[in-house]
Amino acid sequence: MRLALLPLALLSLTACRADESLHAYGAGGHIWHLMSIDGSATEMRATLEFPKPGQIAGQAPCNRYSAPQTAPYPWFDLGPIAVTRMACPDLNSETLFFHTLEAMTLSEVLDTTLVLSDETGREMVFATQP
Repeated sequence: MRLALLPLALLSLTACRADESLHAYGAGGHIWHLMSIDGSATEMRATLEFPKPGQIAGQAPCNRYSAPQTAPYPWFDLGPIAVTRMACPDLNSETLFFHTLEAMTLSEVLDTTLVLSDETGREMVFATQP
């Protein structure tokens, strides 16, 4: 009887390790370009990538950044953001970008559009090439 349960136990362990991050739900393998914040189009040059499960990276207006993102899709929850420390004239835009990104709690991948949002109605919209 115990030997019969062993394959089931191993199968359940494998199922627990499946990638449930945004990477697996259509966001991986793309460079997402910021299009708008809170419904307003932006000229801010910023990108978001999902280079591997549980990880984000990108280019903010001034600096490169990365952070862990391990919440299962559709949730979005960042760990500490690591940022290079280069000065530039767009540091105010960069501060806005990071504060908004850290506030996001939900995600939705719609073909070439990625929407991050929170429970108050704030949102960031990103787009990529098909």
